Parts: sequence; C-alpha cells; structure tokens
Amino acid sequence: MKINWGHRIAGVYILFVIGILYLVYRANNEEHDLVTEDYYGEELKYQSVIDQKDRVARLSAPPKMEVSGGKLLVSFPTEFDGTLTEGELYLYCPSNQGNDLRRSFSVTNGAFALQLPNDIQGLYDIKLTWKSGGKTYFQEQKQFF
Repeated sequence: MKINWGHRIAGVYILFVIGILYLVYRANNEEHDLVTEDYYGEELKYQSVIDQKDRVARLSAPPKMEVSGGKLLVSFPTEFDGTLTEGELYLYCPSNQGNDLRRSFSVTNGAFALQLPNDIQGLYDIKLTWKSGGKTYFQEQKQFF
C-alpha cells in the first residue's frame, strides 16, 4: 500500500496535536510554590520594608550573618549592645517551600546563633527582621549552604 502526500500531511498534523496535548498535560501537573499566598497585599505593604532597610543603612554597620560549624551566627552592630532586641530569622528556599525555616529570637548581648539542620543545602534568602528601641529593621542576604 502506498501512502500519498495527503495522508502524510494528516499524520504530521495528528502528531503535532498529540505533542501539544502532551505538553499541556505536563504543564498542568507541574507544582508551583508561591512566595506568598497574598502577594498583592504584601506588595501594598512593601513601603514599610523599604523604610526598615533605610534604617539599617543608617546604622554604623549592618548585622553580620556568617555560617560556621553548622550554625548561622548573627552579630548586630554596637548600637544594639545591652538593649533588648527581638525579631525573626527567616531562611527562604526559593526552590522548595518545604525547606523554609523560621525562628524567633530575643537577645540583649547583640548576637545569637542558630543551629542549622544537617540536611540544609542549596541557595537560601536569609531575611532578618528585628525590633529594638521602638524601631523595626530588615536585612536580606543570599547564602549558599
């Protein structure tokens, strides 16, 4: 049996449609982790984050965040020595929401250490928010573990 050019064109179109349907199926089964569920509301509040970053820029030095011996060491500048500093440390993993880590802290000596999980690896955004003397501060840093 000989296949004429009309059947060949129909075969190409059928394969094309099957390919597109397969891609649509795969795209619908992909998992999407949103940064936040209410991203529009968060954007409206972003001016407060800009103000908090500006307060950090006016300090004598930004807080230092270092990884050493399986711990994340956070040292605040000298302005916070002897004062109560409360806040939250948020390790945001862009690739997997299940790896996010959020810890609250309260210190008066200007430094604290966070024990990191043994299985932590990859790129993280470290988001440090703290309050001292009635003012709120925010600093963000990328870190590869």
